[in-house]
Formats: sequence, structure tokens, C-alpha cells
Amino acid sequence: MSTYVAEIEWKANPEEDFRRGRYSRVHEIRFDNGLAIRASASPSVVPQPFADPTAVDPEELMVAALSSCHMMSFLDLARRAGVTVRAYHDAAEGILEKNADGRTALTKVTLRPRIDCDADRATLDDLHHQAHEVCFIANSVRTDVRVEPVFESTGKEAHHG
Repeated sequence: MSTYVAEIEWKANPEEDFRRGRYSRVHEIRFDNGLAIRASASPSVVPQPFADPTAVDPEELMVAALSSCHMMSFLDLARRAGVTVRAYHDAAEGILEKNADGRTALTKVTLRPRIDCDADRATLDDLHHQAHEVCFIANSVRTDVRVEPVFESTGKEAHHG
């Protein structure tokens, strides 16, 4: 078992009207390694000036966590399969909408990994499937997480068994 900690720090601005909902949602998230990031509600959920579009929002963090976990799972599985990965890029996207219960939720996250490696399409597809099955974050959420790898042949394909 492992424990993960994040500290959230927010303070009311005395010039704002908290009781009327007219207050900044900007806050800081600190991790146990000392990294701190500026966070806010999404400007699509809370209007400016009470949300900061330059800060990361919880929905973006969720999409990033799913993408990051999938990538790390994929890289480990690729290494174990003898596939050399030279670069990995993902343009992940999350959809916030009403779910079947009428609640607002991230209903779908689509990962679009683009990988520079020495494997063929079938090998990559299998590795992505395995990575999705073992990804801790994907296994922790009810969101429909889809993986749509972008395959580009570099002319350096090799078959691995």
C-alpha cells in the first residue's frame, strides 16, 4: 500500500464577497516533493475574474493524470517487450458533460499517444491495451477512458514477440 499527499491552500480575499459567490477560486497545490502549482476552477465552469485561465484546473489535472499514468505503464511494458521507445507524445482530451444521472462529470477521456519506436502497429496496439489494463489511475475512475494511438511508420519497424 502507498499513500499520496497533496496540500491545497486557498485564502479568501477580504475585498471579495464570499457569501454571494464572488470570490477567487485560485489556489495552490503543493506536493510532497516540494513542487507547487497554481490552480483554479475552470473558466468554463466559473466565470472570470473568479477563475484564472492561466492556472491548471481539476479537470485538466484528471486528464493529465490519466495520460501520464498510461504513458508510464506503456513505457515499462515496451521496455519489458524489447521495444525501444525514442519519444512519446500524447494530446489527451477530456469531455465534461452531464452523465446518465444528470450530474456534471468528466464522461470521457481520450488519449492519443504518438510514439517514436521500433515496433509495428500490432505490437503498439497490444502494448497500449496492456498499459490501459494496468494503469492505476484508469483503474480508479468511472470515466470512459479511451486510447486511440496515432501510428506513424518511421521505416524502422521491427517485429517483437
